[in-house]
Amino acid sequence: MTFRTTMRTLLAAGVLLAGAVAQAQAQDKGGPIKMVVPFGAGTTTDTVSRVVGEALGKALQQPVIVDNRAGAGGSTGSDLVAKSAPDGRTLVMGTVGTHAINAALFSKLPYDPMRDFAPVAFVGYTPTLLVVAADSPIKSLKDLAQAAARPQGVTFASAGNGTSGHLAGELLAQRLGGKMIHVPFKEGAMALTGVIASQVDFMFYHPAAVMPQIKAGKLRALGASGAVRSAAASDVPTLMEQGIADFDLVAWFMLYAPAATPAATLAQLRTAGATALAQPEVMAKLREQGIESRPMKPDEMQPFNKTELGKWAGLVKRSGAQVD
Repeated sequence: MTFRTTMRTLLAAGVLLAGAVAQAQAQDKGGPIKMVVPFGAGTTTDTVSRVVGEALGKALQQPVIVDNRAGAGGSTGSDLVAKSAPDGRTLVMGTVGTHAINAALFSKLPYDPMRDFAPVAFVGYTPTLLVVAADSPIKSLKDLAQAAARPQGVTFASAGNGTSGHLAGELLAQRLGGKMIHVPFKEGAMALTGVIASQVDFMFYHPAAVMPQIKAGKLRALGASGAVRSAAASDVPTLMEQGIADFDLVAWFMLYAPAATPAATLAQLRTAGATALAQPEVMAKLREQGIESRPMKPDEMQPFNKTELGKWAGLVKRSGAQVD
């Protein structure tokens, strides 16, 4: 056997050995981690989860597989994770809907947002934008208040009863007064189309969805729903800036594991989550979706969740929205 042939044989054996070691390590780690997305493919939650999942996989040196389990306003997928083995191998991308609004919206929610989950990482938040059709006679909050004061009132669209857009509209009605009639659609895209076509007067929706329509001259933004302006629409003043007191409603995303996950496993997941979310390319991709970063320590996440539960429960109660 020649020297060259011998070297080729040794190299090939080395490659096979490295592959076997990698396979054994993957088996020791229990295979890929599953990140459940409680909404359908193509939704904002799905897009955010895929960005975070890829980065988390790199930080953990393990693949993270996104698993869409839509249904019941995100409750189906969330409940699946709540009842999964607490081994750190199954996570859920929770939202303001699944872990704040649904607790008051559903008369029989199959999980407890506080008791059944351990927060892993706060991914970020996004204020919604109050938008009207570009050719709407409503050009300001003052115009909107005047229109709502008329006998026929105004209409506002949402992606469905009890969604953050619905509840933001209800809060606006409380703050401005007048008559604002809720028009629920099956999904946000359909609601947005209704506003563009002037079938409905206004709606609150995510910047990632409305900014292209604003730039195309089909929509006009009247205000942002958060306490500070949206980075995706920095020229749009907040409702609070325009004189509406205590109006701070944002959609948010938080990664959770089952509640009984061991402390050491949680610590590993939290470290990897913080590492993943700190990557400039990850932050840039999230900003493209209108998601703004907000670093949050592990001991801050549960108190934040509790505050959000109380805030949205009051809005759900006042709106009268209920799902059986």
